[in-house]
Amino acid sequence: MRFVARSLSNFKFNGLNILVTGANGQLGSEIKRIASQANHYNYVFVDVEEMDLASDEAIFRFFNGKNFDFIINCAAYTAVDRAEEDRELAYRINSGAVKTLAGICRTENIRLIHISTDYVFDGRGNKPILETAETNPLSVYGKSKLEGEVHVLSTLKDAYVIRTAWVYSSYGRNFVKTISRLASERQSINVVNDQIGSPTFARDLAAALIKIIEATSSGRADSPGVYHYTNEGCISWYDLARFIVDHYKFRCEVLPIPTEEYKTLATRPVFSVLDKRKIKKTFGIEIPHWHKSLVDCLNE
Repeated sequence: MRFVARSLSNFKFNGLNILVTGANGQLGSEIKRIASQANHYNYVFVDVEEMDLASDEAIFRFFNGKNFDFIINCAAYTAVDRAEEDRELAYRINSGAVKTLAGICRTENIRLIHISTDYVFDGRGNKPILETAETNPLSVYGKSKLEGEVHVLSTLKDAYVIRTAWVYSSYGRNFVKTISRLASERQSINVVNDQIGSPTFARDLAAALIKIIEATSSGRADSPGVYHYTNEGCISWYDLARFIVDHYKFRCEVLPIPTEEYKTLATRPVFSVLDKRKIKKTFGIEIPHWHKSLVDCLNE
């Protein structure tokens, strides 16, 4: 997969053409890393500077004169608490812009892979959540992301919606980097111990998305719809923080607290473990355990 670093004014493709939105985010950055190390696809990476998702005019203007085979839509409004007060922009990016992209994909015959979230569920169960489980988002972020899913699935019969959770990377802002920083600065930190999920290394998810494109474009496997992807295993935020602190041997005490003592504007799902059997069976994807992937990331 060849990383294409060409100006958009000289836009010309050879081979399979893939547009990645949210290029500077965690997942976009990891796809870019993969693209720079392989050599048989053409990639174009865009962020808000090249295509402002808050503006339909900007979106249409970007696509004028360009042709793509796939779009991986990593872009989203992900500030979960801020979304409660910035509702209009959250819906504009997570729902309205997605509707516009889906319409363009239908008109231009582009395959769309749209990234969604565990926040579309209320997290009140205690078993891994199937793709077919009833959705019930508890926050503006979750509701806006669910609307985006609905736009994709109602507009396109050949799209993929990939739900993920607890994403981290060496790029961008995330729980792993925040805990690493706080534990190096403080003698103690409080972390909730009653929210359970599966950490997801963005690099593993990026590799899975490329495998889906490879399988779909080759005709080996092409079964559009909703899929779940996280790393294997599950853990609480508290135990995850303890793991990070122990790995770095920080002299910081991690104190467990219940969610009710950690006040946030947005309500989080309590149980976010996603069932991944469908994506593994359909595309033959082997998913690493969170422990291995986290150690790989921390050791970089």
